[in-house]
Order: sequence, then structure tokens, then C-alpha cells
Amino acid sequence: MSARHDLPETDDFTRPYWDAAAEGRLLLRRCADCGRAHHYPREFCPHCWAGEDRVAWEQASGRATLYTWSVIHRNDLPPFGTRVPYTAAVVDLAEGPRMMTEVVDCAPADLRIGMPLRVAFREAAEGILIAVFHPGPDAAV
Repeated sequence: MSARHDLPETDDFTRPYWDAAAEGRLLLRRCADCGRAHHYPREFCPHCWAGEDRVAWEQASGRATLYTWSVIHRNDLPPFGTRVPYTAAVVDLAEGPRMMTEVVDCAPADLRIGMPLRVAFREAAEGILIAVFHPGPDAAV
């Protein structure tokens, strides 16, 4: 079987993130010193460099706006080749951080910079859910 390039490597630090995703919740990290949220999860604050004892998990609202995207028509890495075309995207989360993701349930011609999006979760493997985003009436930021 080919290596799965789309699955996370879960460790003790990231386990809360992946456990929450499996429950349909998106987590961020927020610094108690500077107050800023960040994503991808890190043990320290990438803004003020506060240590792990000053940064905690928090649930995100799930709201975002589309920053940029690219429609992928060819990808030779398994299992992406079976999913083309798909829309790789960067979104601005309502809490501030930018996140790399995928936009689903939207024709590429309908995508617009700044369009409101809402988080959803796609099962990548048994018990592993990945955050993706879709447009919707409840997506306004």
C-alpha cells in the first residue's frame, strides 16, 4: 500500500486538536500574553514567543473568509489523484489566523475573495477528520 500523504501524524501535543476534529470542532491556540490566536498548533506563541504554559487550546467559531485558492487538476500523490479536481485554499479564520484548507461544495467559478465560509469535516481515514470549508448562509464573519 502506498504511503498516505494526506493523514496527520498525531502526537501527545496535537492529540487534542485531532480529537476535537473527530467531534466536529475546530481548535486554535491562543496566547495569554499577547492575546493572539494562531494556527497551525504550536507549543509556543509565534507572535510574542510566550512559552507553552502561556498558550492554550480554544474552540474556534468555524467561520472564515476566503483569502485565496487554486483548483488542482492533477496530483500524483495518493490519494489526491482520485479526488481531482479539488480546491486548495487559504482562509482567514474569524479569530484572526490564516489556515490552509480545502473548499468543498462550491463550483470554482462561484469562488470570490472575501466570501464567507463555514467549517465542515471530511473523513480522511477511519476516525480521522480533516477541517474543510464550504459557503453557506450561516457562514458570515
